[in-house]
Amino acid sequence: MTSVLEFQRYKKRNKPISIITCYDYWSAKIIDETGVDAVLVGDSVAMVMHGFDTTVNANLEMMKLHVSAVRKGLKNKFLIADMPFLAHRKGLKELIESVDDVMKCGAQAVKIEGANGHIEAISHVVGSGIPVMGHIGLTPQSVHQLGGFKVQGKNDEQARQLIDDAKSLEQAGCFAMVLEMVPAELAKKISEIVSVPTIGIGAGK
Repeated sequence: MTSVLEFQRYKKRNKPISIITCYDYWSAKIIDETGVDAVLVGDSVAMVMHGFDTTVNANLEMMKLHVSAVRKGLKNKFLIADMPFLAHRKGLKELIESVDDVMKCGAQAVKIEGANGHIEAISHVVGSGIPVMGHIGLTPQSVHQLGGFKVQGKNDEQARQLIDDAKSLEQAGCFAMVLEMVPAELAKKISEIVSVPTIGIGAGK
């Protein structure tokens, strides 16, 4: 089974890391027999499985339900769970309680969207012994602020901000980070700057 240490070894060896999103027991059983390195129970479950227009409608109970289902079918893969909308903005106590819940449902790490204003929360979770995956670029929980599902980092100012965000996430202790809908050139640059693995979601052609 892949671990956070294995992620780091992959980075040093320049070996690609494969992660797939999964929401249910039967899909997890199928994925468990593949060569995929890790599985993410994404808050996109709100859209894909429940028919909402954005990920904003994913709440803690929804995430716990699907993390539990995936864990039952997944025996040999590292499992990461998304923290739902605003879970990391309600105070450190509430955040740790939410993280505690999804970890007890079978997650081995959590993913927290964004960097600006979230570094203290991420550091607190990491300091509590829980692996955190960062997520920058298009952050779907902020879709209304971003004006839709659009490529991020297309101009110099945005690119500099994403580079700064990536550095901040690394310093906060993230074991890896997602780069979503970031131009390939910028994604490559960020991947070279930070020492932790980067996972692309639509980060390229």
